[in-house]
Amino acid sequence: MNDTAIKDGVTPAEVASYLRRHPAFLHDYPDLALTLLPPREEGKTTSLASYQLDVLRDKNRDLGRRLTELVNIANENEQLVQRVHALNISLMREATLAGSVRRVVAGLREDFSTAFVRLVLLHADPELPAADWLIVQPQGAQALPEFTEFLRNGEPLCGRLQPDKLDFLFGTHAEEVRSAALLALEDGGAQLGLLAIGSADANRFHPGMGTLFLELIAETVSAGIARFPAHG
Repeated sequence: MNDTAIKDGVTPAEVASYLRRHPAFLHDYPDLALTLLPPREEGKTTSLASYQLDVLRDKNRDLGRRLTELVNIANENEQLVQRVHALNISLMREATLAGSVRRVVAGLREDFSTAFVRLVLLHADPELPAADWLIVQPQGAQALPEFTEFLRNGEPLCGRLQPDKLDFLFGTHAEEVRSAALLALEDGGAQLGLLAIGSADANRFHPGMGTLFLELIAETVSAGIARFPAHG
């Protein structure tokens, strides 16, 4: 609207004339409609009251949608907290490293509804199972050049992984993994390995997503593994 400026001392007739020439004025300034007092007579003069009701209904619908979204987010966060807590309790009950890693992978597969879970450990243990979901690299982080920067940063990495990372972690299933979350495992500054959770859904993990619960999972798994000293 180009001529919205109205000088001080303008007359009611000039205001009315301006509004007649700009019938979309209230559309551009809906908050003003809520402050006006409509006439009480029946007929066309009550249209402003109807408009006010429409604006209020729209605002109520918008508030309702926002409230529903907040409730859904709260419920989802509560479920995530419960899952992390359950994982923590289950790891505390395990008496061996082998039992702990099995529990981690089984729990994450169920929680994330995916078979693409990979655990990389930087030390060997004769009790560790031989499984496609477990990769043991006893030579340490220096033997994983494709993950050097990631392990140095220590922050969760979400999104589409680079081909070399996908091939190393998921092998023949690399092309099926459309997105993934990569978590560094460490305890007191000591690198223990990394955890990868993959998904066939390209939008399941993305760079802009929140990582708080992924960080809690990484800390829980790290504490569960660090209970058992490395030995050959």
